[in-house]
Amino acid sequence: MSRQTVRLDDMLAEHGASIRECLTIIDTHDVGTVFVVDDTGRLSGAVREREIRRALVTGAQPDDPVANLVGSPSATARPGEGRAEVLDVMRALGVGEVPIVDGDGRVVGVHVETDVVGAEPLTNWAVVMAGGRGTRLAPLTDSVPKPMLPVAGRPILERIVLHLVGAGIRRVFLSVNYLGDIVEEYFGDGSAYGCTIDYLRERADRPLGTGGALGLLDEIGERPAAPVLLMNGDLVTGFSVADLLAAHEAHGGVATLAATEYEHQVPFGVLESDDGRLRRIVEKPRHSWSVNAGIYVLSPALLARVPRDEPYPVTRLFEDCLARGEGVGVWPLRDSWQDIGRPAELAQARGQA
Repeated sequence: MSRQTVRLDDMLAEHGASIRECLTIIDTHDVGTVFVVDDTGRLSGAVREREIRRALVTGAQPDDPVANLVGSPSATARPGEGRAEVLDVMRALGVGEVPIVDGDGRVVGVHVETDVVGAEPLTNWAVVMAGGRGTRLAPLTDSVPKPMLPVAGRPILERIVLHLVGAGIRRVFLSVNYLGDIVEEYFGDGSAYGCTIDYLRERADRPLGTGGALGLLDEIGERPAAPVLLMNGDLVTGFSVADLLAAHEAHGGVATLAATEYEHQVPFGVLESDDGRLRRIVEKPRHSWSVNAGIYVLSPALLARVPRDEPYPVTRLFEDCLARGEGVGVWPLRDSWQDIGRPAELAQARGQA
Protein backbone atom coordinates (compact mmCIF):
# COMPACT_ATOMS: atom_id res chain seq x y z
CA MET A 1 0.00 0.00 0.00
CA SER A 2 1.37 3.46 -0.91
CA ARG A 3 1.93 5.74 2.04
CA GLN A 4 0.28 8.50 0.04
CA THR A 5 -3.08 6.71 0.23
CA VAL A 6 -2.95 6.20 4.01
CA ARG A 7 -5.36 8.28 6.06
CA LEU A 8 -3.93 9.73 9.24
CA ASP A 9 -6.84 8.40 11.31
CA ASP A 10 -6.01 4.87 10.17
CA MET A 11 -2.58 5.11 11.83
CA LEU A 12 -3.82 6.42 15.18
CA ALA A 13 -5.44 4.48 18.02
CA GLU A 14 -8.15 5.81 20.31
CA HIS A 15 -7.86 5.72 24.07
CA GLY A 16 -9.95 2.57 24.50
CA ALA A 17 -8.29 0.59 21.70
CA SER A 18 -7.39 -3.04 22.26
CA ILE A 19 -4.05 -4.74 21.81
CA ARG A 20 -5.49 -6.46 18.73
CA GLU A 21 -6.45 -3.12 17.12
CA CYS A 22 -2.98 -1.71 17.70
CA LEU A 23 -1.32 -4.79 16.25
CA THR A 24 -3.55 -4.46 13.20
CA ILE A 25 -2.29 -0.89 12.67
CA ILE A 26 1.31 -2.07 13.08
CA ASP A 27 0.96 -4.93 10.63
CA THR A 28 -1.15 -3.05 8.08
CA HIS A 29 1.06 0.03 7.87
CA ASP A 30 4.42 -1.55 8.67
CA VAL A 31 5.19 0.71 11.61
CA GLY A 32 6.84 0.07 14.94
CA THR A 33 4.85 2.54 17.03
CA VAL A 34 1.16 3.42 17.32
CA PHE A 35 0.25 6.86 18.65
CA VAL A 36 -2.76 7.01 20.96
CA VAL A 37 -5.09 10.01 20.95
CA ASP A 38 -8.09 11.06 23.02
CA ASP A 39 -11.51 11.81 21.59
CA THR A 40 -10.39 15.34 20.60
CA GLY A 41 -7.34 14.08 18.69
CA ARG A 42 -4.83 15.16 21.33
CA LEU A 43 -1.79 12.97 21.79
CA SER A 44 -2.05 10.73 24.84
CA GLY A 45 1.08 8.67 24.27
CA ALA A 46 2.67 5.91 22.25
CA VAL A 47 2.67 2.15 22.33
CA ARG A 48 5.50 0.21 20.71
CA GLU A 49 5.32 -3.14 18.99
CA ARG A 50 7.95 -4.70 21.22
CA GLU A 51 5.97 -3.73 24.36
CA ILE A 52 2.79 -5.24 22.94
CA ARG A 53 4.47 -8.51 22.04
CA ARG A 54 6.21 -8.67 25.43
CA ALA A 55 2.82 -8.23 27.11
CA LEU A 56 1.31 -11.04 25.05
CA VAL A 57 4.17 -13.36 26.00
CA THR A 58 3.55 -12.65 29.70
CA GLY A 59 -0.17 -13.40 29.54
CA ALA A 60 -2.00 -10.41 28.09
CA GLN A 61 -4.91 -11.18 25.76
CA PRO A 62 -5.46 -9.63 22.32
CA ASP A 63 -8.74 -8.04 23.38
CA ASP A 64 -7.27 -6.44 26.51
CA PRO A 65 -7.13 -2.62 26.44
CA VAL A 66 -3.78 -1.25 25.38
CA ALA A 67 -3.99 1.64 27.87
CA ASN A 68 -1.62 0.04 30.37
CA LEU A 69 1.11 -0.20 27.72
CA VAL A 70 0.99 3.44 26.64
CA GLY A 71 4.09 5.51 27.35
CA SER A 72 5.62 8.76 26.14
CA PRO A 73 6.65 9.07 22.47
CA SER A 74 10.39 9.13 21.81
CA ALA A 75 10.02 12.51 20.11
CA THR A 76 7.44 14.84 18.59
CA ALA A 77 7.65 17.35 15.76
CA ARG A 78 6.01 20.71 15.22
CA PRO A 79 4.00 21.56 12.09
CA GLY A 80 6.38 23.03 9.53
CA GLU A 81 9.49 21.61 11.19
CA GLY A 82 12.12 20.62 8.66
CA ARG A 83 11.73 17.04 7.48
CA ALA A 84 15.48 16.51 7.23
CA GLU A 85 15.89 17.51 10.86
CA VAL A 86 13.06 15.20 11.94
CA LEU A 87 14.58 12.29 10.02
CA ASP A 88 17.91 12.97 11.69
CA VAL A 89 16.22 12.74 15.08
CA MET A 90 14.48 9.51 14.05
CA ARG A 91 17.79 8.04 12.95
CA ALA A 92 19.52 9.07 16.16
CA LEU A 93 16.75 7.58 18.32
CA GLY A 94 16.32 4.47 16.20
CA VAL A 95 12.59 5.05 15.63
CA GLY A 96 10.58 4.86 12.43
CA GLU A 97 7.77 7.26 13.29
CA VAL A 98 7.42 10.68 14.92
CA PRO A 99 4.04 12.40 15.39
CA ILE A 100 3.46 15.99 14.29
CA VAL A 101 1.71 17.78 17.16
CA ASP A 102 0.16 21.24 16.84
CA GLY A 103 -0.04 23.93 19.49
CA ASP A 104 -3.20 22.42 20.96
CA GLY A 105 -1.59 19.00 21.38
CA ARG A 106 -3.45 17.43 18.45
CA VAL A 107 -1.75 14.96 16.14
CA VAL A 108 -1.92 16.47 12.65
CA GLY A 109 0.49 14.11 10.90
CA VAL A 110 3.12 11.43 11.30
CA HIS A 111 6.64 11.42 9.90
CA VAL A 112 7.58 7.98 8.61
CA GLU A 113 10.74 7.03 6.81
CA THR A 114 9.52 7.69 3.27
CA ASP A 115 6.60 10.09 3.68
CA VAL A 116 4.58 12.40 5.89
CA VAL A 117 1.21 10.80 6.61
CA GLY A 118 -1.44 13.45 6.95
CA ALA A 119 0.30 16.04 4.76
CA GLU A 120 -2.14 17.18 2.11
CA PRO A 121 -0.60 16.37 -1.30
CA LEU A 122 -0.20 19.44 -3.49
CA THR A 123 -0.87 19.51 -7.22
CA ASN A 124 2.08 21.86 -7.67
CA TRP A 125 5.30 20.58 -9.17
CA ALA A 126 8.76 21.66 -8.07
CA VAL A 127 11.73 22.20 -10.37
CA VAL A 128 15.12 22.35 -8.65
CA MET A 129 18.09 23.70 -10.59
CA ALA A 130 20.94 21.33 -9.72
CA GLY A 131 23.22 21.48 -12.76
CA GLY A 132 25.68 24.25 -11.87
CA ARG A 133 29.43 23.68 -11.99
CA GLY A 134 30.18 25.36 -8.65
CA THR A 135 33.60 26.66 -9.77
CA ARG A 136 33.89 29.02 -6.78
CA LEU A 137 33.79 26.01 -4.45
CA ALA A 138 36.61 24.12 -6.18
CA PRO A 139 38.31 21.82 -5.32
CA LEU A 140 35.30 20.60 -3.29
CA THR A 141 33.27 20.43 -6.50
CA ASP A 142 35.92 18.74 -8.65
CA SER A 143 34.28 15.36 -8.09
CA VAL A 144 30.97 16.27 -6.41
CA PRO A 145 28.20 18.47 -7.85
CA LYS A 146 27.68 21.60 -5.77
CA PRO A 147 24.12 20.65 -4.65
CA MET A 148 25.45 17.31 -3.38
CA LEU A 149 27.90 18.90 -0.93
CA PRO A 150 26.91 17.80 2.58
CA VAL A 151 25.58 20.07 5.30
CA ALA A 152 24.95 18.50 8.71
CA GLY A 153 25.33 14.99 7.32
CA ARG A 154 23.08 15.26 4.26
CA PRO A 155 23.60 16.63 0.74
CA ILE A 156 22.05 20.08 0.32
CA LEU A 157 19.87 18.77 -2.50
CA GLU A 158 18.55 15.96 -0.30
CA ARG A 159 17.54 18.53 2.31
CA ILE A 160 15.65 20.44 -0.37
CA VAL A 161 13.82 17.34 -1.64
CA LEU A 162 12.87 16.30 1.90
CA HIS A 163 11.64 19.82 2.63
CA LEU A 164 9.45 19.83 -0.48
CA VAL A 165 8.00 16.41 0.32
CA GLY A 166 7.30 17.48 3.88
CA ALA A 167 5.31 20.41 2.50
CA GLY A 168 3.17 18.14 0.29
CA ILE A 169 5.03 18.31 -3.04
CA ARG A 170 4.81 14.93 -4.71
CA ARG A 171 6.33 15.66 -8.15
CA VAL A 172 9.90 16.93 -8.34
CA PHE A 173 12.03 17.65 -11.40
CA LEU A 174 15.80 17.94 -10.92
CA SER A 175 17.67 19.86 -13.60
CA VAL A 176 21.08 18.20 -13.95
CA ASN A 177 24.21 18.79 -15.96
CA TYR A 178 27.67 18.72 -14.33
CA LEU A 179 28.19 15.27 -12.78
CA GLY A 180 24.46 14.72 -13.12
CA ASP A 181 24.88 10.94 -12.98
CA ILE A 182 25.84 11.28 -9.31
CA VAL A 183 22.56 13.08 -8.61
CA GLU A 184 20.49 10.54 -10.54
CA GLU A 185 22.13 7.56 -8.90
CA TYR A 186 21.57 9.06 -5.44
CA PHE A 187 17.89 9.96 -5.77
CA GLY A 188 16.66 7.40 -8.30
CA ASP A 189 12.95 7.69 -9.00
CA GLY A 190 12.26 9.43 -5.70
CA SER A 191 10.23 6.60 -4.16
CA ALA A 192 12.57 6.44 -1.16
CA TYR A 193 11.69 10.08 -0.45
CA GLY A 194 7.93 9.89 -0.85
CA CYS A 195 7.74 11.57 -4.26
CA THR A 196 8.30 11.04 -7.97
CA ILE A 197 11.56 12.47 -9.29
CA ASP A 198 12.21 13.08 -12.98
CA TYR A 199 15.31 14.61 -14.53
CA LEU A 200 15.74 17.52 -16.91
CA ARG A 201 19.06 16.75 -18.56
CA GLU A 202 21.02 19.64 -20.01
CA ARG A 203 23.72 19.02 -22.58
CA ALA A 204 27.15 18.94 -20.99
CA ASP A 205 28.47 21.50 -23.49
CA ARG A 206 25.45 23.81 -23.19
CA PRO A 207 24.37 24.76 -19.66
CA LEU A 208 21.01 26.50 -19.74
CA GLY A 209 21.37 28.90 -16.84
CA THR A 210 18.93 29.56 -14.02
CA GLY A 211 15.80 29.27 -16.16
CA GLY A 212 16.57 27.52 -19.42
CA ALA A 213 15.90 24.03 -18.10
CA LEU A 214 12.22 24.94 -17.74
CA GLY A 215 12.01 24.58 -21.51
CA LEU A 216 12.92 20.90 -21.15
CA LEU A 217 9.61 20.19 -19.42
CA ASP A 218 7.75 20.63 -22.69
CA GLU A 219 10.36 18.60 -24.57
CA ILE A 220 9.65 15.58 -22.37
CA GLY A 221 5.89 16.09 -22.70
CA GLU A 222 5.24 17.51 -19.23
CA ARG A 223 2.83 20.43 -18.96
CA PRO A 224 1.85 21.56 -15.46
CA ALA A 225 -1.72 22.45 -14.62
CA ALA A 226 -0.88 24.33 -11.40
CA PRO A 227 1.75 26.97 -10.56
CA VAL A 228 5.29 25.59 -10.53
CA LEU A 229 7.74 26.10 -7.69
CA LEU A 230 11.21 26.80 -9.06
CA MET A 231 14.28 27.04 -6.84
CA ASN A 232 18.04 26.89 -6.88
CA GLY A 233 19.61 23.66 -5.70
CA ASP A 234 22.30 25.25 -3.55
CA LEU A 235 20.07 26.72 -0.81
CA VAL A 236 19.82 25.69 2.82
CA THR A 237 16.43 27.02 3.81
CA GLY A 238 13.33 26.25 5.83
CA PHE A 239 10.95 28.51 3.89
CA SER A 240 7.21 27.82 4.08
CA VAL A 241 6.10 26.32 0.78
CA ALA A 242 2.45 26.71 1.77
CA ASP A 243 2.83 30.41 2.60
CA LEU A 244 4.66 31.13 -0.64
CA LEU A 245 2.03 29.38 -2.75
CA ALA A 246 -0.75 31.13 -0.84
CA ALA A 247 0.90 34.51 -1.40
CA HIS A 248 1.15 33.79 -5.13
CA GLU A 249 -2.53 32.92 -5.31
CA ALA A 250 -3.57 35.96 -3.27
CA HIS A 251 -1.48 38.31 -5.41
CA GLY A 252 -3.07 37.10 -8.60
CA GLY A 253 0.01 37.81 -10.70
CA VAL A 254 1.82 35.58 -13.15
CA ALA A 255 4.86 35.04 -10.92
CA THR A 256 6.07 35.50 -7.37
CA LEU A 257 9.66 35.91 -6.20
CA ALA A 258 10.81 35.09 -2.68
CA ALA A 259 12.94 37.84 -1.19
CA THR A 260 15.37 37.74 1.70
CA GLU A 261 17.23 40.54 3.43
CA TYR A 262 20.88 41.18 2.71
CA GLU A 263 22.65 43.27 5.32
CA HIS A 264 26.02 44.96 5.06
CA GLN A 265 27.89 46.83 7.75
CA VAL A 266 30.27 49.58 6.62
CA PRO A 267 33.53 48.93 8.54
CA PHE A 268 34.31 52.64 8.91
CA GLY A 269 32.80 55.76 10.36
CA VAL A 270 30.74 57.42 7.61
CA LEU A 271 31.02 61.18 7.31
CA GLU A 272 27.94 63.19 6.43
CA SER A 273 28.76 66.68 5.23
CA ASP A 274 27.16 69.67 3.57
CA ASP A 275 29.11 72.29 1.60
CA GLY A 276 32.36 71.03 3.04
CA ARG A 277 31.17 71.16 6.64
CA LEU A 278 30.88 68.03 8.75
CA ARG A 279 27.34 67.50 9.97
CA ARG A 280 27.77 64.21 11.77
CA ILE A 281 29.70 60.96 11.93
CA VAL A 282 27.77 57.70 11.65
CA GLU A 283 29.93 54.97 13.13
CA LYS A 284 29.93 51.72 11.12
CA PRO A 285 26.33 51.95 9.86
CA ARG A 286 24.37 48.94 8.70
CA HIS A 287 22.33 48.89 5.51
CA SER A 288 19.96 46.22 4.24
CA TRP A 289 18.38 45.43 0.91
CA SER A 290 15.67 43.03 -0.24
CA VAL A 291 17.38 40.54 -2.56
CA ASN A 292 16.39 37.64 -4.77
CA ALA A 293 16.31 34.41 -2.72
CA GLY A 294 16.40 32.09 -5.74
CA ILE A 295 12.90 30.70 -5.06
CA TYR A 296 9.97 31.41 -7.37
CA VAL A 297 6.40 30.47 -8.23
CA LEU A 298 5.50 30.57 -11.93
CA SER A 299 2.09 30.36 -13.55
CA PRO A 300 2.02 27.50 -16.09
CA ALA A 301 1.53 29.86 -19.05
CA LEU A 302 4.94 31.43 -18.46
CA LEU A 303 6.80 28.24 -19.28
CA ALA A 304 5.94 28.57 -22.96
CA ARG A 305 8.00 31.80 -23.06
CA VAL A 306 11.22 30.05 -22.07
CA PRO A 307 13.33 29.53 -25.23
CA ARG A 308 14.33 26.02 -26.13
CA ASP A 309 17.90 24.78 -25.92
CA GLU A 310 19.59 28.06 -25.14
CA PRO A 311 20.96 29.67 -21.97
CA TYR A 312 18.29 31.71 -20.25
CA PRO A 313 18.48 33.47 -16.88
CA VAL A 314 15.15 33.25 -15.10
CA THR A 315 15.36 36.95 -14.23
CA ARG A 316 14.86 37.71 -17.93
CA LEU A 317 11.46 36.05 -17.68
CA PHE A 318 10.43 38.44 -14.91
CA GLU A 319 11.73 41.43 -16.88
CA ASP A 320 9.55 40.28 -19.78
CA CYS A 321 6.53 40.07 -17.47
CA LEU A 322 7.13 43.61 -16.24
CA ALA A 323 7.53 44.87 -19.82
CA ARG A 324 4.12 43.35 -20.62
CA GLY A 325 2.54 45.02 -17.61
CA GLU A 326 1.93 41.70 -15.84
CA GLY A 327 1.92 41.41 -12.08
CA VAL A 328 4.96 39.94 -10.38
CA GLY A 329 4.67 39.51 -6.63
CA VAL A 330 7.40 39.67 -4.02
CA TRP A 331 7.09 37.44 -0.96
CA PRO A 332 9.27 38.20 2.08
CA LEU A 333 11.00 35.02 3.20
CA ARG A 334 11.31 35.26 6.97
CA ASP A 335 12.60 31.76 7.63
CA SER A 336 16.19 30.55 7.64
CA TRP A 337 17.98 30.94 4.30
CA GLN A 338 21.58 30.39 3.26
CA ASP A 339 23.11 30.34 -0.21
CA ILE A 340 26.27 28.21 -0.39
CA GLY A 341 27.80 29.51 -3.61
CA ARG A 342 31.05 30.60 -1.93
CA PRO A 343 33.40 28.86 0.51
CA ALA A 344 32.59 31.27 3.35
CA GLU A 345 28.85 30.67 2.87
CA LEU A 346 29.29 26.90 2.83
CA ALA A 347 31.35 27.13 6.01
CA GLN A 348 28.63 29.23 7.63
CA ALA A 349 25.94 26.70 6.66
CA ARG A 350 28.11 23.98 8.19
CA GLY A 351 28.52 25.97 11.39
CA GLN A 352 32.22 26.47 10.78
CA ALA A 353 32.18 30.26 10.64
